[in-house]
Amino acid sequence: MIRRKYQLLTFFGQALLVFIALFAMPSYAEQDTAKELQMITTLAEVIKPAGLLLSLVLFVLVWLVLKVVKSIVNDLSEVFAEKRLLLQKALVFFQFLIYFVAITTAVMLSFEFSKELLAILGGTLAVAVGFAMKDLAASVVAGIIIMFDRPFQVGDRVLFGGEYGDITAIGLRSVKMTTLDDNVVTIPNNIFLNELTSSGNYGELDMQISIQFHVAIDQDLAKAQETIRECAALSKFAYLNKPITVLVSQVITNNFIAYKLTLKVYVLDTKYEKALETDITLRVNDAFQQANIKAPQIVIANTIERANASS
Repeated sequence: MIRRKYQLLTFFGQALLVFIALFAMPSYAEQDTAKELQMITTLAEVIKPAGLLLSLVLFVLVWLVLKVVKSIVNDLSEVFAEKRLLLQKALVFFQFLIYFVAITTAVMLSFEFSKELLAILGGTLAVAVGFAMKDLAASVVAGIIIMFDRPFQVGDRVLFGGEYGDITAIGLRSVKMTTLDDNVVTIPNNIFLNELTSSGNYGELDMQISIQFHVAIDQDLAKAQETIRECAALSKFAYLNKPITVLVSQVITNNFIAYKLTLKVYVLDTKYEKALETDITLRVNDAFQQANIKAPQIVIANTIERANASS
């Protein structure tokens, strides 16, 4: 009996809540609709249709100007190779400047500023930046920090996150890197602030690279060292204003003992890195053959003996 009364009270309570909700919903809906209509009306009053059209034309002109300027800078970089990095840096600064001017001008042309507009934009932008545009805002701020802190520059050969290549553009949102395989990698600016970045040349055209060679333990080590140094000096891609060194160390593994000779040489321009490495490797290989300098032989005798013994 008590249980049945409890069920009846529960039923009447739920019915009462539904009844209140049905009568309350229209008033809330009407209030929301009124607010939305008021916001739309306010926006319609402050937006300038002619200004929107002019802003669209402005952005098209900005896109064309940037495209032409970028083409001119690329052509000048080919003609004046020694000024390539300076031209690319100037292009990045120009892009930041024209973006800022274009966006500011478009806002001024498209809106009639008033208290109502500032109130609407303030609330809307606060929510948008706080949630939807959080990462974008962080990337833009990081881009500005990169421009002033300069952990790398346009034209630098950089190792970042397993990707290795040249920085070709530093934008408001991201950095573009062209790898040695001619792939374009886009990296958000804010990621660079929390990760380790290695720059090989840091604003210079030349860059030091390492090439390793191995010779057998019983070979003429001094002759091999001098041969590698001469081959590096003869390469047309080598930058001879900086020293060429050959470091020697011993390598011991399970299969062989050998000398490792590490060539440290500067490339004339970072874009010739792989060409220099290939040229020197071919020259050293021919010189070693003519001088009868042999590479280490992998010892597999123990492996063969164990295989015969087990059979």
